[in-house]
Amino acid sequence: MVKPASAKWSSVASIYAAALFGGLLCLWAITRYGQQLPLSDSAAAAGSIVVIGKAQPLLEAIMGELRKNFGSPFGTLILQILTILVASRVCGVVLKRLGQPRVMGEIIAGICLGPSLLGVVLPEVRGFLFPETALPRLFFLSNVGLILFMFMIGLELDLRSLATRAKSALLISHLSIIVPFVLGAALALVLFEPFAPHQFGFLSFALFMGVSMSITAFPVLARIIQEHHLTRTTLGAAAITSAAIDDVSAWCILAVVVGIVQSGSSVGAVGVLSLAVVYTGLALFAVRPALKRWLSTSATGSRIAPAKLAVVFMILLTSCLLTESIGIHALFGAFLAGVIMPEEGAFKAKLIASVEDVSTLVLLPLFFAFTGLRTEIGLLNDLDGWLICGLIIAVAVVGKMGGTIAAARWTGLDWRESAGLGALMNTRGLVELVVLNIGYDIGILTPKIFTMLVIMAIVTTMMTGPLLRLFRIVGANAAAAGDMPTDDVRPAA
Repeated sequence: MVKPASAKWSSVASIYAAALFGGLLCLWAITRYGQQLPLSDSAAAAGSIVVIGKAQPLLEAIMGELRKNFGSPFGTLILQILTILVASRVCGVVLKRLGQPRVMGEIIAGICLGPSLLGVVLPEVRGFLFPETALPRLFFLSNVGLILFMFMIGLELDLRSLATRAKSALLISHLSIIVPFVLGAALALVLFEPFAPHQFGFLSFALFMGVSMSITAFPVLARIIQEHHLTRTTLGAAAITSAAIDDVSAWCILAVVVGIVQSGSSVGAVGVLSLAVVYTGLALFAVRPALKRWLSTSATGSRIAPAKLAVVFMILLTSCLLTESIGIHALFGAFLAGVIMPEEGAFKAKLIASVEDVSTLVLLPLFFAFTGLRTEIGLLNDLDGWLICGLIIAVAVVGKMGGTIAAARWTGLDWRESAGLGALMNTRGLVELVVLNIGYDIGILTPKIFTMLVIMAIVTTMMTGPLLRLFRIVGANAAAAGDMPTDDVRPAA
């Protein structure tokens, strides 16, 4: 005869209660007996210095324990991450409604949490949320996010697309680097004496200023093109391809500059760059074909096998370690690791899907916040400081837009499209922040010039949308869908 369900539950409850009571009774008996055991000499000596006070009230004891655990290093880190994510989401929504990319809201949220706003309005709160002792933990965690971000940039680089539009895009991209680079180096003549750390010498500072003027933020630019429905237009194709070549070229130039700065001598720089060239060649021509044979999966699978995903991350970390050991920063290794991943079987797309969410939604906002903690707008406390900051912004805009417009006219785009392309290539976004943080970490940027360049990155990125609307560059009114000329570079009519 089958017992009813209520009888079954009653029987289970009885067994559970008996087991619980029996366990507690055994535990009480064990501890009771254990407290009567004699102490060893060392334990007795240690126990003799313990002061037994009055028993705390239960509520007070609980609150004290909560405060202690809440203020632990791990508890502080969790609170920091939660604060940063909330602020990033709120500012991202606000900036999105103002017609700016959501990432700009995350960048501004980081600055608001730093000494520029929170440190002025509520210094006690900032000191509680971001104490100086906790910043190293945030620094290393944010760099993990940067490694994944640079890995994704490498993954998103379409080498085949670059090859099909190489000549026209190469002219636009490199002219949009050369002009601002030269102007940035010239600007260093004005900035070196009052702002630069002189232990590196003028050459290192001038080269880094040239790089910082030359950056185009490929990921942010791609999102702006998508939001303005320019993806399948001549202008959109030109911007995406030129920005991709710009990114690769700028990272190569930055690797050279970092090698010169960190080696401390021209001989050391040659050694660093030689090792970097050898490693890049091995990665592209030896490791990449091997990965193509072993890692490529069929397009029918929706996910990458865990074993292969583990290998991918080991390759990523190995590449970061090698470039860091060479002396050109781990981020270059992350970027190169993304570039050499196979494209067959939609492998790169699946890999991006595997790492994108945790990287862009969780770890990148930590990088923005850490950048904000370094950015002290209060350092620009006089008219001269703001005039210099305005000069930096003007040089960045004139150099980037001027070089791009000139090259675009030469390839056959009309004035409106050329101006629109100039506005798009002037987008610096978070790639510029990555470059500036590298400069800050190696000591070539002082806090004041770092703050000026961060402001420049924000202003030039936020200009893009309004300039596109000013030039009437929208998907509906843009040129007919198509690609840039693949091989012909023709003068403007």
